[in-house]
Amino acid sequence: MREKSVSSAWAPPYLRPVFHLTGRMLLALAATMLLPAGVDAYTGDPDWRAFLIGSGITFAFAAALTQVTRCRLSGGLTLRQAFLLTPVAWTTIALFGAIPLYISDYAQLRDHFTNAFFESVSGLTTTGATVIVGLDDAPKGILLWRALLQWLGGIGIIGVAISILPALGVGGMQLFRTESSDRSEKVMPRVREIATGIMLIYAALTVACALAYWLVAMSPFDAVAHALTTVSTAGFSTSDVSMARWDNPALHWIATLFMLSGAVPFVLYLRLVQGQSDALRDSQVRFLAMILAALIIGVAAWLILAGGHGVTDAVRLAAFNVVSVVTTTGYATTDYTLWGNLMVGLFFGLMFVGGCTGSTAGGMKIFRFQVMIRMLQSQFLRLLYPRGVFPRVYAGRLLPDDVIGSVVVFFSLYFICYSGLTVALMAFDLDFLTSASAAVAALSNVGPGLGPIIGPSGNFGTLPNASKWLLCFGMLLGRLELFTVLILFFPQFWRG
Repeated sequence: MREKSVSSAWAPPYLRPVFHLTGRMLLALAATMLLPAGVDAYTGDPDWRAFLIGSGITFAFAAALTQVTRCRLSGGLTLRQAFLLTPVAWTTIALFGAIPLYISDYAQLRDHFTNAFFESVSGLTTTGATVIVGLDDAPKGILLWRALLQWLGGIGIIGVAISILPALGVGGMQLFRTESSDRSEKVMPRVREIATGIMLIYAALTVACALAYWLVAMSPFDAVAHALTTVSTAGFSTSDVSMARWDNPALHWIATLFMLSGAVPFVLYLRLVQGQSDALRDSQVRFLAMILAALIIGVAAWLILAGGHGVTDAVRLAAFNVVSVVTTTGYATTDYTLWGNLMVGLFFGLMFVGGCTGSTAGGMKIFRFQVMIRMLQSQFLRLLYPRGVFPRVYAGRLLPDDVIGSVVVFFSLYFICYSGLTVALMAFDLDFLTSASAAVAALSNVGPGLGPIIGPSGNFGTLPNASKWLLCFGMLLGRLELFTVLILFFPQFWRG
């Protein structure tokens, strides 16, 4: 009775499952911190103590949290608990993920907690924006920890996209509701089966990517670090110049292939493994492929005609950088802002797009653009033929009204948040290009922005600290699909 009363006093009953699951995630985070600790100990870097201390602090807090909030989870989560879990878990993990960075001996992160938290949030949300200068000489433990945060964030957002967001009906995600997004007790074994299968595929792609990098050009450490951030479409590199450090065409094509692999719905991989060949005809994947093909051909033609590049070089540069931005990975092999104003405008627009639903990519997601196109087609046809009936179909199915409404509201809310974030950043005396591109880079989790400060050749280190906190909020807001964060600001939500 005493234990129960302590638990009830510490957290209301409806919050206990949320905190309990967050505690479990923190336990996994604490264990993961031992990997960079081991790397630093092996290389003789004193920062192994920072990761060991960070692991200890995280483990102690997580153990206490899970103990105090013990509860039965077999019945699933309620709607309010599901809305709470994603922002609470992401923010808490980012906070504890910043501890070893802040207490390390690395000056750029130790000088101010803002930098450590920004790097942690950027990693966990798979954004890839960095405040660190001199990555080529940074301690290996820190480089590995940044990559691990992105890898964990990648698999985490896949889980959220297939199990939580469809059940919440966020931004049209109910279109992808499956038994894996049902919160009832009956489907729990199926949820575990899907999660295990996706985790194995995610790990297999990462191992394959690391081996390919190593065999072609990279050292074993660089290969592993980049594989972790390629499949997660995250973009943290071990070099200030990103992939331009390795002037190897084969490596750039490998990176392009695995960036694409991370931007595809991971449920499709499961269907392919199970022998369901119809997965290759997925509407999102085909639409993404068509967009990328058209963009690559167009950019390559521009580089040949206006930039004087050879055909092979132009196609490689176009493919890598277009795929990197559209999949929100954020790698770069060159500063594409030097390709002319037309290319600056094009890449700025591409930062909004993103990959497929159920992938590790950020952005507004391909399926929402498909839904909007269907709506526009239907509207224009109605103007031409007022008495006609034009069903709005997606992937061979009629689009429910609630999905259409959710997508329209998502687009509206996205651009409201984008405009507000841009104006807020300009209040810190940042120029328009920096502010506008930083806002979309955060909301779409792309990473680098545009311009000389935060462009492909720059970083976010020189921005005012207050603007970094604002961008941290933007990164979390975009990664968690806006609604799951903003709904917490409604008093009605807390009234039950």
